[in-house]
Amino acid sequence: THTFTNIQATEILMTKCIQLYETVTVRHSLMVVGLAMSMKTTVFKVLQVGMNNVKDKNKFADVLMWALNPKSITIDQIYGNFDLVSREWVEGIGATLVRKAAQMDADPELKHKRKWIMFDGPVDAIWIENMNTVMDDNKKLCLTSGEIIKLTGTMTMVFEPEDLNAASPATVSRNGMVLT
Repeated sequence: THTFTNIQATEILMTKCIQLYETVTVRHSLMVVGLAMSMKTTVFKVLQVGMNNVKDKNKFADVLMWALNPKSITIDQIYGNFDLVSREWVEGIGATLVRKAAQMDADPELKHKRKWIMFDGPVDAIWIENMNTVMDDNKKLCLTSGEIIKLTGTMTMVFEPEDLNAASPATVSRNGMVLT
């Protein structure tokens, strides 16, 4: 038992943490798919705490993680849009998180830390298709403003849906998968 998280280290939890770690080390975009209460978020948090507490930072870099629910906000609030009145670009929450994580590579204290950006919620064909250039080998978030934000080698895009019913084969094929 880990008192800091009040979670039992069951065999299935440890197996899922190992699967997630193995997937994170080889993929920059991944999905942890499973029903509600199937340990999806717990697996991320346990792995994050574990990696942050290991002394050997050559193998296990610290992890910073940010999460948002893409279905609780509009697509413009995820990526950004031009304000209809001022015609100025208003950056979305998802774009801000990607930019913030990418800019951390300029900071010597933060550049070696892993940055996980989690989209915790249902995969929807409308918002997920805009992530295709992030999920593929380009590793670029292309905004409608014309700006392109390049993911760094320490960044991982994480999706935590219940199912993949609305995901296209192209979206699924671009991601590593862990099933809970």
